[in-house]
Amino acid sequence: MRLFAGKTISLPLAALACVLALGTPQAEAQTIFDMLFGGNRTRGEPLGTSRRNDHQNVFRSDRQRRQQEEQRKVAPRKNVVRAAPAKISAPSYYTYKADALRRVDFSSLAAIGQSASLDPASASEFREAVSGLVGYELFAETEAGKAIIDYYTANPDFIWVSGNDINDRGREALRVLGEAPSYGLPAVDYGLAVPSSTGAALDEVSREQELIRFEMALSARVLRYISDATNGRVIPDRISGYYDLPRKPIDFVAELKALAASADVRSLLESRHPQSAEYRALRVELEALRATTENSIVVDQSLVVKPGGQDPEFSNLLRIIARDLDDEMGGEYGELLAQRVNSEEYTDDLVPVIKAAQTKAGLRPDGVVGPRTVGALAGNSRADRIDKVVVALEQMRWLPHELGETRVFINQPEYNARFIENGQEKLNMRVVVGKPSNQTSFFYDEIEQIDYNPYWGVPQSIIVNEMLPRLRGDPGYLDRAGYEVTDASGRRISSSSINWGAYGSKVPFNVRQTPSEANALGELKILFPNKHAIYMHDTPQKALFDRETRAFSHGCVRLKDPRGMAAAVLGTSIDHVEAKLKQGHSSEKTPKIPVYVAYFTAWPDKNGKVGYFDDIYGRDDRLSAAFEKTDEVRAPSS
Repeated sequence: MRLFAGKTISLPLAALACVLALGTPQAEAQTIFDMLFGGNRTRGEPLGTSRRNDHQNVFRSDRQRRQQEEQRKVAPRKNVVRAAPAKISAPSYYTYKADALRRVDFSSLAAIGQSASLDPASASEFREAVSGLVGYELFAETEAGKAIIDYYTANPDFIWVSGNDINDRGREALRVLGEAPSYGLPAVDYGLAVPSSTGAALDEVSREQELIRFEMALSARVLRYISDATNGRVIPDRISGYYDLPRKPIDFVAELKALAASADVRSLLESRHPQSAEYRALRVELEALRATTENSIVVDQSLVVKPGGQDPEFSNLLRIIARDLDDEMGGEYGELLAQRVNSEEYTDDLVPVIKAAQTKAGLRPDGVVGPRTVGALAGNSRADRIDKVVVALEQMRWLPHELGETRVFINQPEYNARFIENGQEKLNMRVVVGKPSNQTSFFYDEIEQIDYNPYWGVPQSIIVNEMLPRLRGDPGYLDRAGYEVTDASGRRISSSSINWGAYGSKVPFNVRQTPSEANALGELKILFPNKHAIYMHDTPQKALFDRETRAFSHGCVRLKDPRGMAAAVLGTSIDHVEAKLKQGHSSEKTPKIPVYVAYFTAWPDKNGKVGYFDDIYGRDDRLSAAFEKTDEVRAPSS
């Protein structure tokens, strides 16, 4: 035992006190004290961590205190600058604003009616009719209105009218606009006053005015339809920063030229919609839902029944499963369900049916019927399903209309990723996506690279929001936990040497976790560089894939079968991936493959059967609110 500062202490502590007296850096002293003493310990840290200030007076001698007091008299202590705690905010949701409609200014067309020309008879009729636009109020989207003036100035002739009536092209365009609801688009957006089939009741001047105004109105509505079919009614990036979906360019003047020259207006207009199999499947589902009555089968949401149990509500659930059978389940269980559909007893032969239905709904197939199973199989009313399909159709218009024969498609509400090759689904796996506070964005990009045994470059948001509060009191944490800290020039720095308290929302250091079994990215990551810093990767937290709800990440997409996905996008074998993993940290370029990090609460499987999923981020409601804002703006459009 040794005597120190008037206290009798053990040798290790005496040695420690001597080290401190010789000037060990303060941050290192803190780490040592934390290891020796308990106290303010974060859950999961080794026992013995503590704050230095709770014990340092025990080891401070009277001589040391007197020396420090003398130093203060000679040189006043400098103030330690500490930044206020800060956070990096996640993308936000906005109050949606739809573009206002503008009155189309027809004044520049007046000169057309006064110019002399040897135009064909129809053009002459157009020139004579232009005066009927005086005083006409037509409201349209800004680009559409400008295109109408530009087109008719350069091409002074009717598109939709011939002689004294609507022509075949115009009638076909009206029919297509009237079918807009089959695409999930509201018919009222494309409605307009149509001239009577005969002008006998009107004098010649009134008829000319009626037809020229109809010509302009139909052009405006057709251009709106083309815009909506191409890009959707809503601009998603105005809903939230979580959306990153560029608008497809449209040459509206060229569209009018194409319509004027086309002998098949229907095909031209319908070609402006997405052409994927998924879009077609959603349209078929919408038609089927609208043709049926409201669900007549109701299941008590509190139903709980296990194999061997019995409940009158169980037969209702069986009837719903029988009603919604697809070809795959129908072929295997259709006959059994036909025989047992009214059974109130949950017999052993029905367990595979329930498990298959649970799997189909994206649930864990445990064979136990509970509220989640009931909600997934019977929880969506007809009206709810229609709303989800309408939303899904709109969202499909935000994406490229040809998704690509080979692609990766991630559907966040489904917690699922698919690899499609040459139009055929080759891989289907569970994923973990961002938690509601760290939502995964909705965007698309191209896969470019695979990193084996990767480093994890910690995003600034995690450094500031989650690491910095801990580092303020425990600056050596990153050193102990296997992270590397570098400055802006790439120079390695000890975490314990940094005054983390001096930084708020801007930390001038990079932090990365070295490859290991504990690395947050697991054994590999699949990169498609994007501004959201989102990618697909492995995870050491394998148990999360067994859960039905899998929103746990900071925004990236964790894969249940990362080796399988890596092999798929490389066009190689699992053996190749395993061999690369044995070689340590490395990277490998992939063919550029489209990847869609999407958000659909209604989505078809490979057989075209539409599944319905929980709106985990509440985005459907926000899109519905944007629809309402668009409706308000378009209401006075004619």
